[in-house]
Amino acid sequence: MGGTCRSVLMLTGRVINDSVSFIVFSFLDLFDVLLCLVYRVADFFIEAEWRACYCSSSNEAITSCGKILVSEKGESKIVCLSSSKLQLEEISDTLYSRPSLLSEVSKSTVKKLKTDGTNGVVLSSEKVNKKGTVRSNTFSVNSTVVEMLQGKIGGGQQSHIPIPRWSDCDCKFCTCWTSSSKETLFVKTRVPRGSAREDVLFIHGFISSSAFWTETVFPNLSNAARSTYRLFAIDLLGFGRSPKPTDSMYTLREHLDMIERSVLEPHKVKSFHIVAHSLGCILALALAVKHPGSVKSLTLLAPPYYPVPKGEQATQYVMRRVAPRRVWPLIAFGASLACWYEHISRTICLVICKNHRLVEFLIKLVTRNRFRTFLLEGFFCHTHNAAWHTLHNIICGTAAKLDAYLTAVRDRLNCDVHIFHGKDDELIPVECSYNVQAKIPRARVKVIEKKDHITIVVGRQKAFTRELEEIWKNSSRY
Repeated sequence: MGGTCRSVLMLTGRVINDSVSFIVFSFLDLFDVLLCLVYRVADFFIEAEWRACYCSSSNEAITSCGKILVSEKGESKIVCLSSSKLQLEEISDTLYSRPSLLSEVSKSTVKKLKTDGTNGVVLSSEKVNKKGTVRSNTFSVNSTVVEMLQGKIGGGQQSHIPIPRWSDCDCKFCTCWTSSSKETLFVKTRVPRGSAREDVLFIHGFISSSAFWTETVFPNLSNAARSTYRLFAIDLLGFGRSPKPTDSMYTLREHLDMIERSVLEPHKVKSFHIVAHSLGCILALALAVKHPGSVKSLTLLAPPYYPVPKGEQATQYVMRRVAPRRVWPLIAFGASLACWYEHISRTICLVICKNHRLVEFLIKLVTRNRFRTFLLEGFFCHTHNAAWHTLHNIICGTAAKLDAYLTAVRDRLNCDVHIFHGKDDELIPVECSYNVQAKIPRARVKVIEKKDHITIVVGRQKAFTRELEEIWKNSSRY
């Protein structure tokens, strides 16, 4: 009898949630379209130019920063021209295609450019196949496209535009990278007094920062670990104190290139352990596949891996799983706002991120300084452009690649793989970690009771640090 009542209550709750969600998100669909018009006018009067958004038609695909949208066999890519160098960047179709009641009004149409392969430029694009090996694809881009790009940007461009947009915060903390001539990530490094024997790279998750590690793991290291490991905690491109270029698409290639340029190359890192959280797990897997002989151990916390059923479009399927357009639980509602609505999410950034100093003060006042300030730093210090593109291009855009990455880790890497997940994680369900283990049987999954997406580390940092040290110690095969 009790089981029947519970089932009825659950069914009733699901129906109510679905009904309320339908009404709320139908309103939000309309509201986002109206905000699109508001921002177009505001951008024009404040910045003296129209700014194309992903509600735009295909004739606005060519942006002011020298990028053009190309469709190649159903895959969306961006052609970028920097000086005399052409690059082909993969982007997620979820940026411009998010089906809704008003999709006919708000969606953008991908413009297909036909190429004849003559009198053009050949671009190469690396792709990981099902066997886990990297192969190179070539695409021909007609010289007319190159001329259009050159005409648009005057034959060259700066890769990073230091001037923030009017809706972004321009405080010294958020723009500290502009005072340096080096276009590299902010890296917090802990170097032992003697010579370090091993290196560790920490990669944070979405709308976070290096402080997620430096305020939890770094202070709790044992003396033995302090004298053994050289630690690198980065702020990803667009977050924390790292560069936040307004012209970047925040693609997988850009994120990986910046990690290599900021850590691996200048510090001459030859072999290393990787510790990554949430979205950072995707970058960790891609980096491991790119440097298969260098990774000594791979530790993933709440990896967002959703196997895509046959017949489903990978990017759209993952977007619906990550952002299910539901008002409950609240974390799903927040994820849906961030993922489905370009202009609503920009408004949230305008209110919170641009005024983060005031918001931080008010939160500290209300909570009487009990709230952990390093979490605020990571949550508030980013731009909407960085968050929007990183969310779509990394979480959704790599959906079709993750199987190949995991296969490569299974077959080509000899490193240990450890996975941690909070049992109460409502953002990334525990099943994601078991999905990874199904692809990599040697991976060890540890589910932490009564912990969620954040408290899997925060609140148990001492225990987690001991676990990390044990992993690094046992990974001695290299």
